[in-house]
Amino acid sequence: MADEREYGPNAWGAAVGIELLEVGAERVRARVDVGARHHQPYGIAHGGVYSSIVEDVASVGAGMAALARGQRGVVGVSNATDFLRSHAKGGLDAVGTPLHVGRTQQLWQVEIRRESDAKLVARGQVRFAVLDALPAERRARESG
Repeated sequence: MADEREYGPNAWGAAVGIELLEVGAERVRARVDVGARHHQPYGIAHGGVYSSIVEDVASVGAGMAALARGQRGVVGVSNATDFLRSHAKGGLDAVGTPLHVGRTQQLWQVEIRRESDAKLVARGQVRFAVLDALPAERRARESG
């Protein structure tokens, strides 16, 4: 099993097709090539795709920020994503930046733009709780 604190490519992000281009505690950039596998019945990207991109990009950044501060990790507690434009095919560029990085919580925002014209397709923010122990550490403490 990989270290739970490894923030980067993960199974869900891979399933959606999220490609991380830049990973850091101050900024995360990713891209997704949208196609038919992302569509809802009307032939456009499902809103869950945008929500997933926002969650994944923000989670990677928040995790990196927590590690940079010597914290154990983070877990998302809310995701609010607004769908502004439809998108059917082609690249999307997502950039996440922190709005607040604190001792007990973080708040990250993510903008998703079409690569073809840089128009904003969706935007969202994710709030994170900062963990005092990783889940495996907590289980070990509780069982020991």
